[in-house]
Amino acid sequence: MAAYGYHDNKRQHLNRLRRIEGQVRGLQRMVEDDAYCIDILTQTSAVTKALQSFALSLLEEHLHHCVANALANGGSEAETKVREASEAIARLVRS
Repeated sequence: MAAYGYHDNKRQHLNRLRRIEGQVRGLQRMVEDDAYCIDILTQTSAVTKALQSFALSLLEEHLHHCVANALANGGSEAETKVREASEAIARLVRS
């Protein structure tokens, strides 16, 4: 099985995702409890920022590991990895 760029920080990533999951559950409780709209929107913004931060961290690791290794090897794999990274960046910018 391949070891991806995030492998060395897998535990930290999982902990971060669990915290985000907890934030989303908190949003569900807020709606169930009829919380004030602005408070829900504020928490939604916090969850969105947390996910964006996670995505940027994962992207950085991908560039340093997967893309860098592919560039070192050259050939079509390098082109594919650069294209994938560019497409991922475009998706993040649009979101």
